[in-house]
Amino acid sequence: MSGRHYFGIAIAAVGMLLSAVAGAQEYPTKPITLIVPWPAGGSTDISMRAIAESASKVLGQPIAIDNKAGGSGTVGPATMAAGAKPDGYTLAQIPITVFRLPLMQDVSWDPAKDFTYIIHLTGYTFGVTTNAESQFKSWQDVVDFAKKNPGKVTYATPGAGTSLHIGMEQIAGLAGIKLTQVPFKGGAETNAAVLGQHTMLQADSTGWRPLVDAGKLRLLMVWTSARSPNFPNVPTLKELGYPMVYDSPFGIAGPKGMDPKIVAKLHDAFKKALDDPAVIATLAKFDMVPNYKNTEDYKKFVVEVTDSERKVIETLGLGKKTN
Repeated sequence: MSGRHYFGIAIAAVGMLLSAVAGAQEYPTKPITLIVPWPAGGSTDISMRAIAESASKVLGQPIAIDNKAGGSGTVGPATMAAGAKPDGYTLAQIPITVFRLPLMQDVSWDPAKDFTYIIHLTGYTFGVTTNAESQFKSWQDVVDFAKKNPGKVTYATPGAGTSLHIGMEQIAGLAGIKLTQVPFKGGAETNAAVLGQHTMLQADSTGWRPLVDAGKLRLLMVWTSARSPNFPNVPTLKELGYPMVYDSPFGIAGPKGMDPKIVAKLHDAFKKALDDPAVIATLAKFDMVPNYKNTEDYKKFVVEVTDSERKVIETLGLGKKTN
C-alpha cells in the first residue's frame, strides 16, 4: 500500500473524528423527543413536562413529550432501545419496571446493555385510595373485610409488575389477606376506576391528589418513609405495621452507544431543571421529592436496584420460570 493511500486513510479518520467532536459540540441542532411511558395527564406526565420545559431552555431546543403508555411503563423505553439512534435526540423516562419485568418474564431489552443512563431525577409518593362513599374508612377496614371475603377486594394499578402491584402483594402477604389486582395503563385510568367504583381501591402515585383534596376519594395510607406534608393525617405503611417504603425512583436514559459529551450536556441541562423553582413547585404538588444521581451513580444504582428487585420477586414467587 502506498504512502499516499495511508495518508488518505489518516486524513479520512481525522475528518470523521473532527466531525464527531463537532457534532457533540453543536448538539442539539433540532428538537429532542422525550418518551414518557405513561398516559397524558398523570403525575409522571405533568412532572416530566415541567422538567423537559426547563431543560429545553438550557439546551436551546424544544423537548417534545411523546406519551407511549403500556407494558407497565416499559413499552416506551423498549421502543427506544429497539429502534432509536444514539444521537441524543430520543430519550425516555425509565421507570423501575424496566429493571423488574425482565426478572418476571421474557422481554425484548436488557437493562444492563440496551440503555445509556443519563441522570436520576426523583421518585413518587404512592398511596392507596378508595371512593369517598366507600365502606372503607381506614386500611384496617379493608383488612377486616378481605379476611371475611378472600379475593373480593379489587385494586386498580398502573400495570402488572409495577411497584404498586408488587407493593400491594407484599402488603397482602404480610396482612394475611388475598386481594385482586386490576391492571390499567396509568393514573388517569386508575382514577376513573376507583371514582366509578369499578374497583374498590386504587394503588397509584399522586395523580389522585386533586380528587382526594376535592373529597371525592379517601386516602387510606401512603408508602413513604414519613407522613406526607400534604396529608399529615394519613398514616404510612410503617405506622400501620408494614416495614416497607416504596417510592419507585426514576431517571432518564437514551439508547445504548451515546457519545459521552452529549450525555454530559443532557445531564447538565436536566440537573439545572431539577434546581428550577418552577420544577420544584410542580414536584411538590405531586409529593415527588428530588432524588438526584449523576450519570456514574445512576449506573451503579441500576445494578443495586436490579439485585434488590430480584430478591423481592423471588420472595413473592413471581420470578420468571426457567425450564
